[in-house]
Amino acid sequence: MNAEQLKNSILQRAIEGKLVEQREEEGTAAELLREIKAEKARLVKEGKLKKEKPLRSITAEEIPFEIPESWEWVRLGEISTYGSNKLKISPRDITPEMWTLDMEDIEKESGRIIHTEYAKNRTIAGDKIIFHKGEILYSKLRPYLKKVLVAPADGICTSELVPFQCYANINAKYITYYLRSPYVTKIVNAASYGVKMPRVNKETMINLPVPLPPLAEQKRIVAKIEKLLPHVEQYGKAHDELTALNEKFPDAMKKSVLQYAMEGRLVEQREEEGTAKDLLAAIKAEKARLVVEGKLKKEKPLPEIKAEEIPFEIPESWEWVRLGEIIQISSGDGLTSKDMTNGNIPVFGGNGITGYHNVANITQETVVIGRVGFYCGSVHITPAKAWVTDNAFITTYPKNNIDRNYLVYILRHMNLGRNRNATAQPVVSGKKIYPILFPLPPLAEQKRIVAKIEELLACCGALEKA
Repeated sequence: MNAEQLKNSILQRAIEGKLVEQREEEGTAAELLREIKAEKARLVKEGKLKKEKPLRSITAEEIPFEIPESWEWVRLGEISTYGSNKLKISPRDITPEMWTLDMEDIEKESGRIIHTEYAKNRTIAGDKIIFHKGEILYSKLRPYLKKVLVAPADGICTSELVPFQCYANINAKYITYYLRSPYVTKIVNAASYGVKMPRVNKETMINLPVPLPPLAEQKRIVAKIEKLLPHVEQYGKAHDELTALNEKFPDAMKKSVLQYAMEGRLVEQREEEGTAKDLLAAIKAEKARLVVEGKLKKEKPLPEIKAEEIPFEIPESWEWVRLGEIIQISSGDGLTSKDMTNGNIPVFGGNGITGYHNVANITQETVVIGRVGFYCGSVHITPAKAWVTDNAFITTYPKNNIDRNYLVYILRHMNLGRNRNATAQPVVSGKKIYPILFPLPPLAEQKRIVAKIEELLACCGALEKA
Protein backbone atom coordinates (compact mmCIF):
# COMPACT_ATOMS: atom_id res chain seq x y z
CA MET A 1 0.00 0.00 0.00
CA ASN A 2 1.48 3.36 -1.01
CA ALA A 3 0.97 6.64 0.86
CA GLU A 4 -1.92 7.79 -1.34
CA GLN A 5 -3.77 4.52 -0.81
CA LEU A 6 -3.17 4.75 2.94
CA LYS A 7 -4.45 8.35 3.05
CA ASN A 8 -7.53 7.36 1.04
CA SER A 9 -8.15 4.49 3.45
CA ILE A 10 -7.99 6.89 6.42
CA LEU A 11 -10.40 9.36 4.78
CA GLN A 12 -12.79 6.58 3.83
CA ARG A 13 -12.82 5.20 7.37
CA ALA A 14 -13.37 8.76 8.64
CA ILE A 15 -16.53 9.32 6.59
CA GLU A 16 -17.82 5.85 7.45
CA GLY A 17 -17.63 6.61 11.19
CA LYS A 18 -14.84 4.07 11.77
CA LEU A 19 -11.96 6.40 12.65
CA VAL A 20 -13.15 7.48 16.10
CA GLU A 21 -15.69 6.00 18.50
CA GLN A 22 -19.21 7.42 18.85
CA ARG A 23 -20.17 9.04 22.16
CA GLU A 24 -23.75 9.22 23.32
CA GLU A 25 -23.23 12.50 25.17
CA GLU A 26 -22.32 14.24 21.90
CA GLY A 27 -25.90 14.01 20.62
CA THR A 28 -26.97 13.12 17.10
CA ALA A 29 -26.78 14.50 13.60
CA ALA A 30 -30.59 14.59 13.58
CA GLU A 31 -30.41 17.28 16.27
CA LEU A 32 -27.82 19.13 14.16
CA LEU A 33 -30.12 18.99 11.15
CA ARG A 34 -32.91 20.60 13.18
CA GLU A 35 -30.50 23.44 14.08
CA ILE A 36 -29.64 23.87 10.39
CA LYS A 37 -33.32 24.07 9.41
CA ALA A 38 -33.97 26.62 12.16
CA GLU A 39 -30.97 28.71 11.08
CA LYS A 40 -32.01 28.66 7.42
CA ALA A 41 -35.60 29.62 8.35
CA ARG A 42 -34.26 32.55 10.36
CA LEU A 43 -32.04 33.72 7.48
CA VAL A 44 -34.98 33.51 5.08
CA LYS A 45 -37.11 35.57 7.47
CA GLU A 46 -34.33 38.17 7.76
CA GLY A 47 -34.06 38.36 3.98
CA LYS A 48 -30.48 37.05 4.00
CA LEU A 49 -31.37 33.82 2.24
CA LYS A 50 -33.75 32.99 -0.56
CA LYS A 51 -36.28 30.30 0.20
CA GLU A 52 -34.97 27.16 -1.45
CA LYS A 53 -36.76 24.46 -3.32
CA PRO A 54 -36.42 21.31 -1.16
CA LEU A 55 -33.89 18.80 -2.47
CA ARG A 56 -35.13 15.29 -3.13
CA SER A 57 -34.75 12.74 -0.34
CA ILE A 58 -31.78 10.40 -0.44
CA THR A 59 -32.90 6.99 -1.66
CA ALA A 60 -31.61 3.66 -0.35
CA GLU A 61 -29.92 3.07 -3.73
CA GLU A 62 -27.81 6.22 -3.29
CA ILE A 63 -26.39 5.16 0.07
CA PRO A 64 -22.93 3.65 -0.64
CA PHE A 65 -22.03 2.42 2.85
CA GLU A 66 -23.39 2.13 6.37
CA ILE A 67 -22.83 4.91 8.91
CA PRO A 68 -23.36 5.02 12.71
CA GLU A 69 -26.90 5.39 14.05
CA SER A 70 -26.08 8.84 15.43
CA TRP A 71 -25.14 10.07 11.92
CA GLU A 72 -27.40 11.20 9.06
CA TRP A 73 -27.19 11.11 5.29
CA VAL A 74 -27.81 14.61 3.89
CA ARG A 75 -27.14 16.42 0.64
CA LEU A 76 -24.36 18.99 0.43
CA GLY A 77 -26.91 21.60 -0.70
CA GLU A 78 -28.95 21.03 2.49
CA ILE A 79 -26.13 21.89 4.85
CA SER A 80 -24.15 24.50 2.89
CA THR A 81 -24.40 27.47 0.56
CA TYR A 82 -22.86 25.53 -2.35
CA GLY A 83 -24.65 26.69 -5.49
CA SER A 84 -25.60 30.11 -4.16
CA ASN A 85 -24.72 33.14 -6.26
CA LYS A 86 -21.01 33.98 -6.10
CA LEU A 87 -19.84 37.43 -5.10
CA LYS A 88 -18.06 38.81 -8.16
CA ILE A 89 -15.59 41.67 -8.31
CA SER A 90 -14.57 43.48 -11.49
CA PRO A 91 -10.91 44.35 -12.25
CA ARG A 92 -11.53 48.06 -11.63
CA ASP A 93 -12.60 47.36 -8.03
CA ILE A 94 -9.65 45.11 -7.21
CA THR A 95 -7.10 46.82 -5.00
CA PRO A 96 -3.33 46.09 -5.23
CA GLU A 97 -3.15 44.49 -1.77
CA MET A 98 -5.89 41.92 -2.36
CA TRP A 99 -4.75 38.30 -2.09
CA THR A 100 -5.42 36.59 -5.42
CA LEU A 101 -5.69 32.80 -5.44
CA ASP A 102 -5.20 30.89 -8.70
CA MET A 103 -5.44 27.16 -9.35
CA GLU A 104 -1.67 26.74 -9.62
CA ASP A 105 -1.28 28.19 -6.11
CA ILE A 106 -2.94 25.13 -4.61
CA GLU A 107 -1.17 21.79 -4.16
CA LYS A 108 -3.11 18.86 -5.55
CA GLU A 109 -4.32 16.17 -3.14
CA SER A 110 -3.40 18.11 0.02
CA GLY A 111 -5.08 21.45 -0.75
CA ARG A 112 -2.06 23.27 0.69
CA ILE A 113 -1.39 26.82 -0.52
CA ILE A 114 2.05 26.62 -2.11
CA HIS A 115 2.24 30.17 -3.45
CA THR A 116 0.78 33.45 -2.20
CA GLU A 117 0.48 36.41 -4.55
CA TYR A 118 -1.28 39.76 -4.49
CA ALA A 119 -3.17 41.63 -7.19
CA LYS A 120 -0.39 44.18 -7.68
CA ASN A 121 1.89 41.40 -8.93
CA ARG A 122 -0.62 39.69 -11.21
CA THR A 123 -2.31 40.55 -14.47
CA ILE A 124 -6.02 40.59 -13.71
CA ALA A 125 -8.24 39.70 -16.67
CA GLY A 126 -11.98 39.50 -16.17
CA ASP A 127 -14.10 39.27 -13.04
CA LYS A 128 -12.86 37.43 -9.96
CA ILE A 129 -14.75 35.78 -7.12
CA ILE A 130 -14.66 37.14 -3.57
CA PHE A 131 -14.14 34.68 -0.72
CA HIS A 132 -13.86 35.10 3.04
CA LYS A 133 -11.75 33.55 5.75
CA GLY A 134 -13.21 30.24 6.94
CA GLU A 135 -15.10 29.49 3.71
CA ILE A 136 -14.48 26.24 1.89
CA LEU A 137 -12.92 26.66 -1.55
CA TYR A 138 -13.64 23.78 -3.94
CA SER A 139 -12.10 23.42 -7.39
CA LYS A 140 -14.75 22.39 -9.88
CA LEU A 141 -12.02 22.20 -12.56
CA ARG A 142 -10.22 18.85 -12.72
CA PRO A 143 -11.87 17.71 -9.47
CA TYR A 144 -9.70 14.58 -9.43
CA LEU A 145 -6.81 16.85 -8.30
CA LYS A 146 -8.69 17.36 -5.01
CA LYS A 147 -7.83 21.06 -4.73
CA VAL A 148 -10.08 21.88 -1.79
CA LEU A 149 -9.22 23.91 1.31
CA VAL A 150 -10.50 26.19 4.04
CA ALA A 151 -9.61 29.81 3.20
CA PRO A 152 -7.09 31.11 5.77
CA ALA A 153 -7.88 34.76 4.93
CA ASP A 154 -10.10 36.96 2.76
CA GLY A 155 -9.21 37.16 -0.91
CA ILE A 156 -10.29 36.85 -4.51
CA CYS A 157 -10.00 33.82 -6.76
CA THR A 158 -10.61 32.38 -10.18
CA SER A 159 -14.19 31.43 -11.05
CA GLU A 160 -13.04 27.79 -11.22
CA LEU A 161 -13.00 27.82 -7.41
CA VAL A 162 -16.34 27.71 -5.63
CA PRO A 163 -16.43 29.41 -2.18
CA PHE A 164 -19.15 28.20 0.17
CA GLN A 165 -19.88 27.92 3.87
CA CYS A 166 -21.78 25.46 6.03
CA TYR A 167 -24.68 26.12 8.40
CA ALA A 168 -24.85 25.52 12.16
CA ASN A 169 -21.07 25.66 12.64
CA ILE A 170 -20.51 22.42 10.74
CA ASN A 171 -16.77 21.79 10.82
CA ALA A 172 -15.39 23.11 7.52
CA LYS A 173 -12.31 20.87 7.70
CA TYR A 174 -14.52 17.79 8.07
CA ILE A 175 -16.25 18.79 4.82
CA THR A 176 -12.92 19.35 3.03
CA TYR A 177 -11.70 15.90 4.05
CA TYR A 178 -15.02 14.45 2.93
CA LEU A 179 -14.59 16.20 -0.45
CA ARG A 180 -11.11 14.67 -0.80
CA SER A 181 -12.32 11.17 0.03
CA PRO A 182 -12.18 8.43 -2.65
CA TYR A 183 -15.97 8.11 -2.44
CA VAL A 184 -16.49 11.74 -3.56
CA THR A 185 -13.65 11.60 -6.11
CA LYS A 186 -15.32 8.64 -7.81
CA ILE A 187 -18.68 10.43 -8.01
CA VAL A 188 -17.36 13.76 -9.33
CA ASN A 189 -15.04 12.13 -11.85
CA ALA A 190 -17.93 10.14 -13.27
CA ALA A 191 -20.07 13.29 -13.46
CA SER A 192 -17.41 15.63 -14.90
CA TYR A 193 -17.85 17.05 -18.37
CA GLY A 194 -15.25 18.32 -20.86
CA VAL A 195 -12.35 16.21 -22.17
CA LYS A 196 -9.32 18.51 -21.88
CA MET A 197 -10.61 20.59 -18.95
CA PRO A 198 -13.11 18.40 -17.05
CA ARG A 199 -15.42 20.19 -14.61
CA VAL A 200 -18.05 19.01 -12.20
CA ASN A 201 -21.41 20.74 -12.48
CA LYS A 202 -23.33 22.53 -9.74
CA GLU A 203 -26.20 20.03 -9.61
CA THR A 204 -23.87 17.12 -8.96
CA MET A 205 -22.25 18.95 -6.06
CA ILE A 206 -25.50 20.22 -4.51
CA ASN A 207 -26.90 16.68 -4.54
CA LEU A 208 -23.79 14.95 -3.17
CA PRO A 209 -24.80 12.61 -0.32
CA VAL A 210 -22.85 13.61 2.80
CA PRO A 211 -22.43 11.33 5.86
CA LEU A 212 -22.97 13.84 8.67
CA PRO A 213 -21.77 13.17 12.26
CA PRO A 214 -22.64 15.25 15.32
CA LEU A 215 -20.55 18.45 15.65
CA ALA A 216 -18.33 17.21 18.48
CA GLU A 217 -17.56 14.02 16.59
CA GLN A 218 -16.70 16.03 13.47
CA LYS A 219 -14.04 17.85 15.48
CA ARG A 220 -12.63 14.60 16.84
CA ILE A 221 -12.53 13.10 13.35
CA VAL A 222 -10.62 16.12 12.02
CA ALA A 223 -8.19 15.96 14.95
CA LYS A 224 -7.58 12.25 14.33
CA ILE A 225 -7.02 12.75 10.59
CA GLU A 226 -4.59 15.60 11.23
CA LYS A 227 -2.73 13.47 13.76
CA LEU A 228 -2.39 10.63 11.24
CA LEU A 229 -1.57 12.54 8.04
CA PRO A 230 2.00 13.58 9.08
CA HIS A 231 2.72 9.89 9.72
CA VAL A 232 1.29 9.08 6.29
CA GLU A 233 3.66 11.64 4.75
CA GLN A 234 6.62 10.07 6.55
CA TYR A 235 5.46 6.65 5.44
CA GLY A 236 5.16 7.97 1.87
CA LYS A 237 8.75 9.23 1.87
CA ALA A 238 9.99 5.92 3.26
CA HIS A 239 7.85 4.01 0.76
CA ASP A 240 9.23 6.08 -2.13
CA GLU A 241 12.80 5.55 -0.94
CA LEU A 242 12.19 1.80 -0.62
CA THR A 243 10.62 1.67 -4.09
CA ALA A 244 13.60 3.51 -5.56
CA LEU A 245 15.97 1.18 -3.72
CA ASN A 246 14.09 -1.87 -4.99
CA GLU A 247 14.29 -0.54 -8.54
CA LYS A 248 18.03 0.04 -8.24
CA PHE A 249 18.72 -3.14 -6.26
CA PRO A 250 18.98 -5.68 -9.12
CA ASP A 251 21.40 -3.47 -11.05
CA ALA A 252 23.42 -2.70 -7.91
CA MET A 253 23.47 -6.40 -7.09
CA LYS A 254 24.79 -7.23 -10.58
CA LYS A 255 27.62 -4.75 -10.12
CA SER A 256 28.40 -6.18 -6.68
CA VAL A 257 28.45 -9.73 -8.05
CA LEU A 258 30.95 -8.76 -10.75
CA GLN A 259 33.06 -6.74 -8.31
CA TYR A 260 33.20 -9.72 -5.95
CA ALA A 261 34.10 -11.91 -8.91
CA MET A 262 37.11 -9.82 -9.91
CA GLU A 263 38.27 -9.55 -6.29
CA GLY A 264 38.28 -13.34 -5.84
CA ARG A 265 35.48 -13.28 -3.26
CA LEU A 266 32.74 -15.01 -5.25
CA VAL A 267 34.05 -18.57 -4.96
CA GLU A 268 36.64 -20.20 -2.73
CA GLN A 269 40.19 -20.88 -3.91
CA ARG A 270 41.31 -24.52 -4.32
CA GLU A 271 44.94 -25.49 -4.01
CA GLU A 272 44.60 -28.34 -6.51
CA GLU A 273 43.64 -25.86 -9.26
CA GLY A 274 47.13 -24.40 -9.36
CA THR A 275 48.04 -20.73 -9.59
CA ALA A 276 47.69 -17.90 -12.07
CA LYS A 277 51.48 -17.63 -12.00
CA ASP A 278 51.70 -21.05 -13.67
CA LEU A 279 48.90 -19.99 -16.03
CA LEU A 280 50.72 -16.80 -16.98
CA ALA A 281 53.91 -18.78 -17.65
CA ALA A 282 51.93 -21.04 -20.00
CA ILE A 283 50.47 -17.99 -21.80
CA LYS A 284 53.95 -16.49 -22.28
CA ALA A 285 55.31 -19.80 -23.56
CA GLU A 286 52.47 -20.08 -26.09
CA LYS A 287 53.04 -16.50 -27.31
CA ALA A 288 56.79 -17.19 -27.70
CA ARG A 289 56.00 -20.26 -29.76
CA LEU A 290 53.63 -18.30 -32.03
CA VAL A 291 56.31 -15.63 -32.53
CA VAL A 292 58.85 -18.30 -33.53
CA GLU A 293 56.31 -19.80 -35.96
CA GLY A 294 55.71 -16.35 -37.45
CA LYS A 295 52.04 -16.39 -36.42
CA LEU A 296 52.43 -13.49 -33.99
CA LYS A 297 54.48 -10.32 -34.06
CA LYS A 298 56.89 -9.81 -31.20
CA GLU A 299 55.37 -7.24 -28.88
CA LYS A 300 57.00 -4.38 -27.08
CA PRO A 301 57.12 -5.31 -23.37
CA LEU A 302 54.58 -3.56 -21.18
CA PRO A 303 55.79 -1.73 -18.05
CA GLU A 304 56.01 -3.71 -14.82
CA ILE A 305 53.07 -3.33 -12.45
CA LYS A 306 53.84 -1.00 -9.54
CA ALA A 307 52.35 -1.47 -6.09
CA GLU A 308 50.61 1.93 -6.22
CA GLU A 309 48.69 0.88 -9.36
CA ILE A 310 46.98 -2.08 -7.69
CA PRO A 311 43.36 -1.08 -6.88
CA PHE A 312 42.48 -3.89 -4.46
CA GLU A 313 43.78 -7.14 -3.01
CA ILE A 314 43.30 -10.45 -4.81
CA PRO A 315 43.93 -14.03 -3.61
CA GLU A 316 47.52 -15.29 -3.40
CA SER A 317 46.87 -17.80 -6.17
CA TRP A 318 45.88 -14.98 -8.58
CA GLU A 319 48.04 -12.57 -10.54
CA TRP A 320 47.66 -8.96 -11.63
CA VAL A 321 48.44 -8.72 -15.36
CA ARG A 322 48.13 -6.02 -17.97
CA LEU A 323 45.47 -6.65 -20.59
CA GLY A 324 48.08 -6.54 -23.32
CA GLU A 325 49.67 -9.65 -21.79
CA ILE A 326 46.57 -11.76 -22.35
CA ILE A 327 44.66 -10.20 -25.30
CA GLN A 328 45.42 -8.71 -28.70
CA ILE A 329 43.07 -6.41 -30.58
CA SER A 330 42.85 -5.61 -34.28
CA SER A 331 40.45 -3.38 -36.15
CA GLY A 332 37.66 -4.89 -38.22
CA ASP A 333 36.97 -4.07 -41.88
CA GLY A 334 35.17 -0.98 -43.15
CA LEU A 335 31.56 -1.46 -44.19
CA THR A 336 29.04 1.35 -44.53
CA SER A 337 25.30 0.89 -44.30
CA LYS A 338 25.07 1.66 -48.03
CA ASP A 339 27.47 -1.18 -48.82
CA MET A 340 25.57 -3.75 -46.75
CA THR A 341 23.84 -6.35 -48.89
CA ASN A 342 20.64 -7.85 -47.53
CA GLY A 343 21.51 -11.03 -45.69
CA ASN A 344 21.37 -12.73 -42.31
CA ILE A 345 24.96 -12.19 -41.15
CA PRO A 346 25.07 -9.63 -38.31
CA VAL A 347 27.36 -6.62 -38.66
CA PHE A 348 29.07 -5.49 -35.43
CA GLY A 349 30.08 -1.87 -34.96
CA GLY A 350 30.92 0.33 -31.98
CA ASN A 351 27.94 -0.88 -29.92
CA GLY A 352 26.95 -4.30 -31.13
CA ILE A 353 24.84 -5.15 -34.16
CA THR A 354 24.32 -2.26 -36.58
CA GLY A 355 22.82 -4.16 -39.52
CA TYR A 356 23.02 -7.33 -41.59
CA HIS A 357 25.17 -8.40 -44.55
CA ASN A 358 25.53 -11.46 -46.79
CA VAL A 359 29.26 -11.90 -46.19
CA ALA A 360 31.26 -12.64 -43.01
CA ASN A 361 34.78 -11.54 -42.17
CA ILE A 362 35.02 -13.82 -39.11
CA THR A 363 34.02 -17.49 -38.97
CA GLN A 364 34.05 -18.27 -35.28
CA GLU A 365 32.52 -16.76 -32.14
CA THR A 366 34.57 -13.68 -31.39
CA VAL A 367 34.89 -11.16 -28.58
CA VAL A 368 34.39 -7.68 -30.03
CA ILE A 369 35.23 -4.37 -28.32
CA GLY A 370 33.67 -1.11 -29.56
CA ARG A 371 36.40 1.20 -30.88
CA VAL A 372 34.67 4.54 -31.56
CA GLY A 373 31.45 6.32 -30.64
CA PHE A 374 29.56 6.93 -27.42
CA TYR A 375 29.58 3.21 -26.56
CA CYS A 376 33.24 2.63 -27.29
CA GLY A 377 34.66 0.04 -24.91
CA SER A 378 31.44 -2.00 -24.95
CA VAL A 379 32.07 -5.74 -25.18
CA HIS A 380 30.05 -8.18 -27.31
CA ILE A 381 30.27 -11.79 -28.44
CA THR A 382 29.51 -12.51 -32.09
CA PRO A 383 27.90 -15.66 -33.48
CA ALA A 384 30.09 -18.07 -35.50
CA LYS A 385 29.67 -15.98 -38.64
CA ALA A 386 29.66 -12.17 -38.49
CA TRP A 387 31.16 -9.03 -39.96
CA VAL A 388 33.15 -6.77 -37.66
CA THR A 389 33.53 -3.21 -38.96
CA ASP A 390 36.44 -0.86 -38.41
CA ASN A 391 34.39 0.79 -35.63
CA ALA A 392 35.20 -2.23 -33.46
CA PHE A 393 38.15 -4.41 -32.44
CA ILE A 394 38.44 -8.14 -33.01
CA THR A 395 39.85 -9.57 -29.79
CA THR A 396 42.07 -12.65 -29.63
CA TYR A 397 43.27 -14.38 -26.47
CA PRO A 398 44.82 -17.75 -25.49
CA LYS A 399 41.68 -19.90 -25.45
CA ASN A 400 43.45 -22.78 -23.72
CA ASN A 401 44.26 -20.58 -20.73
CA ILE A 402 41.54 -17.91 -20.54
CA ASP A 403 37.84 -18.65 -20.15
CA ARG A 404 36.03 -16.47 -22.68
CA ASN A 405 33.03 -15.74 -20.47
CA TYR A 406 35.23 -14.77 -17.50
CA LEU A 407 37.13 -12.42 -19.79
CA VAL A 408 33.91 -10.86 -21.13
CA TYR A 409 32.22 -10.44 -17.72
CA ILE A 410 35.27 -8.73 -16.23
CA LEU A 411 35.93 -6.53 -19.28
CA ARG A 412 32.31 -5.33 -19.24
CA HIS A 413 32.49 -4.56 -15.53
CA MET A 414 35.79 -2.69 -16.03
CA ASN A 415 34.03 -0.31 -18.48
CA LEU A 416 36.92 0.05 -20.92
CA GLY A 417 35.52 3.28 -22.39
CA ARG A 418 35.12 5.17 -19.11
CA ASN A 419 38.20 7.31 -19.72
CA ARG A 420 37.22 8.27 -23.26
CA ASN A 421 37.70 11.87 -24.37
CA ALA A 422 34.35 13.63 -23.95
CA THR A 423 35.33 16.66 -26.04
CA ALA A 424 36.18 14.75 -29.23
CA GLN A 425 35.03 11.60 -31.00
CA PRO A 426 35.08 9.01 -28.19
CA VAL A 427 37.63 6.32 -28.99
CA VAL A 428 39.55 3.47 -27.38
CA SER A 429 42.78 1.98 -28.67
CA GLY A 430 45.41 -0.62 -27.90
CA LYS A 431 47.49 2.16 -26.37
CA LYS A 432 44.67 2.80 -23.87
CA ILE A 433 43.55 -0.78 -23.33
CA TYR A 434 46.78 -2.77 -23.13
CA PRO A 435 48.19 -1.14 -19.95
CA ILE A 436 44.94 -1.69 -17.97
CA LEU A 437 45.31 -4.07 -15.01
CA PHE A 438 43.34 -7.32 -15.09
CA PRO A 439 42.88 -9.79 -12.17
CA LEU A 440 43.77 -13.30 -13.42
CA PRO A 441 42.71 -16.46 -11.52
CA PRO A 442 43.65 -20.06 -12.39
CA LEU A 443 41.65 -21.44 -15.35
CA ALA A 444 39.51 -23.86 -13.31
CA GLU A 445 38.60 -21.07 -10.91
CA GLN A 446 37.68 -18.81 -13.86
CA LYS A 447 35.13 -21.42 -14.93
CA ARG A 448 33.69 -21.74 -11.41
CA ILE A 449 33.45 -17.96 -11.14
CA VAL A 450 31.50 -17.83 -14.43
CA ALA A 451 29.08 -20.50 -13.21
CA LYS A 452 28.49 -18.57 -9.98
CA ILE A 453 28.05 -15.25 -11.82
CA GLU A 454 25.42 -16.77 -14.10
CA GLU A 455 23.59 -18.32 -11.16
CA LEU A 456 23.46 -14.98 -9.33
CA LEU A 457 22.60 -12.89 -12.40
CA ALA A 458 19.62 -15.18 -13.00
CA CYS A 459 18.45 -14.26 -9.47
CA CYS A 460 18.91 -10.56 -10.32
CA GLY A 461 16.79 -11.05 -13.45
CA ALA A 462 14.05 -12.67 -11.37
CA LEU A 463 14.13 -9.69 -8.98
CA GLU A 464 13.70 -7.24 -11.88
CA LYS A 465 10.60 -9.12 -13.05
CA ALA A 466 9.13 -9.43 -9.55
